Amino acid sequence: MRRLWFFLTVGVIGTGILVSLGVWQVQRLAWKQDLLTRIEAEIAADPVPLETALDPQFRRYAPVTLTGAFGEGYIRMLASRRSIGPVYRIIRPFTPEGAEPVLVDTGWSPVSQPVQGAPQVRLTLTGNLDAPIEADGMTPPPDLTENTWFARDVPAMAEALDTRPVLVVLRDAPQTDLGVTPWPVDTAGIPNDHLQYAITWFSLASIWLAMTTYFVRRSARAPDPKD
Repeated sequence: MRRLWFFLTVGVIGTGILVSLGVWQVQRLAWKQDLLTRIEAEIAADPVPLETALDPQFRRYAPVTLTGAFGEGYIRMLASRRSIGPVYRIIRPFTPEGAEPVLVDTGWSPVSQPVQGAPQVRLTLTGNLDAPIEADGMTPPPDLTENTWFARDVPAMAEALDTRPVLVVLRDAPQTDLGVTPWPVDTAGIPNDHLQYAITWFSLASIWLAMTTYFVRRSARAPDPKD
């Protein structure tokens, strides 16, 4: 009888824990879907002047316009496009009129293509503010001799190009050809695996319950050694 109660206790507790984890992931899924909806709405909103999106606080994903000119220099960041392979993201300094320079992620170009110089003329750009967190302890340091970076480390890139630590990801530059393909901000890079996690936990709960039922029935059928 003690063996039977042991299997029942372990089965109920284990199943309850696994089901609660599945429910938690369902709740997280609803939260993440709401977050993605709000981010998509922010990305697609009407653009505002850059300084408006920075004051009183930084609005990540806010669509902005800025008028000014590109400065000298650029950074190449090694990246990958699914159907193309390795590419470079080209990040340049841009000085808006009446403000300090910022970083502009102008888009990508094939690694085999020489980087085209930015036109030294007055331009109006449209893009989105972003604050990517890509650099970590496993990211190699930039190869400064080859001007190749391996993550968008905004503070470090801002220091290298002498700009504010503000990144605008270009969406459109209708007045000129920068020799790159824009890589606009979207939600594709934001992971949303909560549904798969929920299915996993509920599946484990079902397996746990099935095994508990099996062992309980087996214990119930087992002859009492005292008989």
